[in-house]
Amino acid sequence: MSKQQIVEQITDHLQAQLNTMTEAARASHDASTGDEAKAESKYDTRGLEASYLADAQAEQCRKLEHSLHTFKSLAYEDLPAGSAIEPSALVETELNGTIAYYLLTPCAGGITIEHEGFDLTTLSPEAPLYQNLLGHHIGEKLDHPPVLILDVQ
Repeated sequence: MSKQQIVEQITDHLQAQLNTMTEAARASHDASTGDEAKAESKYDTRGLEASYLADAQAEQCRKLEHSLHTFKSLAYEDLPAGSAIEPSALVETELNGTIAYYLLTPCAGGITIEHEGFDLTTLSPEAPLYQNLLGHHIGEKLDHPPVLILDVQ
């Protein structure tokens, strides 16, 4: 599977998340503005709580839309053989006999998909592992976490 196919799979995942979150935000907004949200006493805060939830979900929708837009505009090329790890790299690692793949992305870290029978996780710049991987090469072993870099694309 090419990096572009991986990005397309992640884009599909983000779109599904956005669809779900948009529906949840719409339902929360309706709950915060509907007749059920009217306070029955000065201690009834259902409407206020529903509006806070709707606002938070709307913010999540905005973040997902940004991530989706970013991923749709990305063109990931394979890196030349022997390259150091840089943003957009697909990195194959090994830890105690377990293979894992990481794609260094500008946003939407923490998404896990299947790649060649193994887990592939997106890492965004905020992730310590993202920062630890940058600049390393095939065959190098990192201390934290103690992973061996098997391949860089």
